[in-house]
Amino acid sequence: MTSVSSEESIIPARHLRFSDLVRGRRSVRAYLPDPVPPTLVKQVLEAASWAPSPHGRQPWRFVVLTKPEAKARLAEAMGAEWLRQLTLDGDPPEIVARRLARSYERVRNAPVCIVLCLYLEDLDVYPDDDRQRAEQTMAIQSLGAAAQNLLLAAYDLGLDGGWLCAPLFCQETVREALFLSATLHPHALLTLGYAAQDPKRRARKPLSELVVRYE
Repeated sequence: MTSVSSEESIIPARHLRFSDLVRGRRSVRAYLPDPVPPTLVKQVLEAASWAPSPHGRQPWRFVVLTKPEAKARLAEAMGAEWLRQLTLDGDPPEIVARRLARSYERVRNAPVCIVLCLYLEDLDVYPDDDRQRAEQTMAIQSLGAAAQNLLLAAYDLGLDGGWLCAPLFCQETVREALFLSATLHPHALLTLGYAAQDPKRRARKPLSELVVRYE
């Protein structure tokens, strides 16, 4: 595939109908080394910012990584913590090494990494714990909506993406590696770029299994 410049993508946007967009989006793990133009990064972040959120508070913040040293620092920090967790699980050393190597590659080789952080400082405050927990749950749900907006926009623009949940399992590690404020709670890592190959896709369950009641 022909390379792209840092300023303008020569890989055309897809401009799909919505039904084709949601079915076409796929989770990519391996990318070409071609950089993603900053204009496209801005567009996918704009799409994420229009996700629904509780009281319109937009309780998420984005950390964008494109420099190799920043991505390597994050990969190594998360990898060290994951090694500790896999060791606790009792996985064989050869499997641990293989999984860690794949994890490093996914982060280091992605042209763009976007860490989605939950930001709770602007949420409504209630005097009872039940409503406060519900408020935080709504914020987490809206973070997922922002991630979906971002991934769909990326696919429509000719890019591909992947969703890694690793930051959720080592939030303090990610904060330290990226020098983030304690008010930011890393929840996900979205990778962006141009797919090096078409990924294998898992079959989707039929609606007959997913709809539990329809009156």
